[in-house]
Amino acid sequence: MKILSPMAYGNGAYVVHKMLEASIEGYRVQSYNPYWTLFPPALKVLCPGGNADIIHTTPDYGLFTSPRKTPLVLTFHNFMLDDFMQSYSTLPQKIHYKTDLKWFTKKSLNLSAMVTSVSKFTAELVQKETGYSKNIRVIYNGIDTKLFKPRSPSSNGPIKILFSGNLTRRKGAHLLPEIADRLNPGIIIQYTRGLRTKTDKFNRPNMQDLGSVQFSDMPQIYLKADMLLFPTVREGFSLAVLEAMASGLPVVATDCSSLPEQVIHGKGGYLCKLGNAENFASRINELADSVQLRTEMGQFNRERVEKEFRLQKMIENYRLLFEEVLNLQK
Repeated sequence: MKILSPMAYGNGAYVVHKMLEASIEGYRVQSYNPYWTLFPPALKVLCPGGNADIIHTTPDYGLFTSPRKTPLVLTFHNFMLDDFMQSYSTLPQKIHYKTDLKWFTKKSLNLSAMVTSVSKFTAELVQKETGYSKNIRVIYNGIDTKLFKPRSPSSNGPIKILFSGNLTRRKGAHLLPEIADRLNPGIIIQYTRGLRTKTDKFNRPNMQDLGSVQFSDMPQIYLKADMLLFPTVREGFSLAVLEAMASGLPVVATDCSSLPEQVIHGKGGYLCKLGNAENFASRINELADSVQLRTEMGQFNRERVEKEFRLQKMIENYRLLFEEVLNLQK
């Protein structure tokens, strides 16, 4: 079984497909610079898939990477083409989403042999917004529980709140200063810049810039944190949340999109109102005041990951799907 996965690098979807490459024999990621999507027909040359049994990629540019007779499997890692996301998009993005990218996505869906999604929320949204009537199989992202491991919560030193992601409005980064201003003394927000942010944006005494952190260094970052802050606007199925949960951390996240499928409110953390800095700060202060609460929620999250979101479970679900697609072609 030869599976080719053409993927632009520098995002969470790429990380997931690299996990598949490491675990499924015959699976190969063909990476390319995301700037090539400015001229999508070039992907036919950059990612020739004539020798593959299956092409597995994302729907936005799938039609440009799949030879006509090769089965195309699409995975929606997120969906941004609906009206709600217009408020969190730049003008070029708004035009792009409403015109060519929407057409590319629908065309890819029409060409696909199988469609999957990383969450129930995303699957339902895709069907609503595109009119796609066939079944979309949900395969949750998985996490390596040997790589991301918990430590015992500590009451010594400042309480460290981790924000992991690009410093964009979509990730809720604009709320970080407002949240920081409402935190009790002895609490600091440590934030990564992600791959798309090159300069520091904040100047607060209780905010610390960790810079652009490589994926290989993230397990150690979680080990030093006391909880994850995730005020995002839209998530397909967050790897950062899974990493934090596997690391035994409580999560304070937005009550939106797929996050209720990951974080159980009141047991593994708290889900807060979209854009409400006061709500986020109040929940962080509550967790910061109780080592016991952080411990209980962190243990709940670790157990939930081990039961529901193990890496091997994700791998096996994709393996079975690929075998099913090949059997349908016989």
